[in-house]
Amino acid sequence: MSDHVESAARSASRSRPFQIGARLGYAVNGLLHVLIGAIAIGIARGAGGEADASGALSGLASTPGGVFVLWTIVVGLTALGLWQVTEAILVPSPDPKRKWGHRAIELGKAVVYLAIAGAALGFAMGGSSDSGGDAQGLTATLLATPGGIVVLVIVGLAVCVVGGVFVVMGIGKKFTKDLTVPSGTVGRVVVGLGVVGYAAKGIALGVVGILFLVAAFTVDASESTGLDGALKALVELPFGPAILIVVAIGLIAYGLYSFVRARRARL
Repeated sequence: MSDHVESAARSASRSRPFQIGARLGYAVNGLLHVLIGAIAIGIARGAGGEADASGALSGLASTPGGVFVLWTIVVGLTALGLWQVTEAILVPSPDPKRKWGHRAIELGKAVVYLAIAGAALGFAMGGSSDSGGDAQGLTATLLATPGGIVVLVIVGLAVCVVGGVFVVMGIGKKFTKDLTVPSGTVGRVVVGLGVVGYAAKGIALGVVGILFLVAAFTVDASESTGLDGALKALVELPFGPAILIVVAIGLIAYGLYSFVRARRARL
C-alpha cells in the first residue's frame, strides 16, 4: 500500500464529519437489525414478511416519513462503508499475511454496508429490492459459469467462517476492544447485549453459508435464499419457532448494542 494512499486514509479517518457519519452508520445498522429481528419474531409466530435488509427497508418505505429514515440510512451506511475502507488501508500488523487477512475482512464489511446503502437508495427513490432473489441470482450465475460451483463452495465456506468469527467474538467478548465500555451496571448490560447479539448474528450467517453450500452440492440456485431464507429455515427444525425467536431476540440485542457503539465506538 503506497504511503500516499495510507496518508490520505489516515487524514480521512481523523476527519470529524467522517467520524460522525460512521457513527450514524452504526446507529442505522442497529435500527435495521432491530427491524429484522422484529420481522423474524413475526415469522416465528406465523406472520409473513422478509426477515432481511430488504424486508426492513420495504417496511420503512411504506411508513409515513419513512423516506427520510431511508435517506438517513443511505448517508450513514455509505459513510460507514467508506470508513471500513480506510480501516482496511490502515490495518496495523507486522505480518503481511495477517494484515491482508484483516484487510479482506474490513473490505468485506465495506461491501456489505455499501450494498445495503445502495438498496436503501433504491427504496428511497421509489424502487424495490429483494436480497433473497439477489442471492439466488448470484448463485444461478455461478452455477452456470465454468468453475462456478467451486467459487460458490468458497463463498459458502467464507460466510460460515465469518459466522464463526462472530460467535467467537461474542462468546469471547472480543468486541469490547471496539468501544469504550461504560462502567457499572450499564457496562454489564452493554457487554451482555454484545455477547448475545454477536452470537445470534453468527448463527444466522452460518445458516446462510450452509445454504450456499447446499445450493452448490445440489446444483440448485433456489436453495440459496440469503438471510431471510436462512432464518425461515430455522423454523423447519425441531422446536424451530422457538429457536427462531431466540435468534431474533439476539439480532435485536445486536441492534441495541450497535446503538451504544454509535456513541462509544473507538474511531
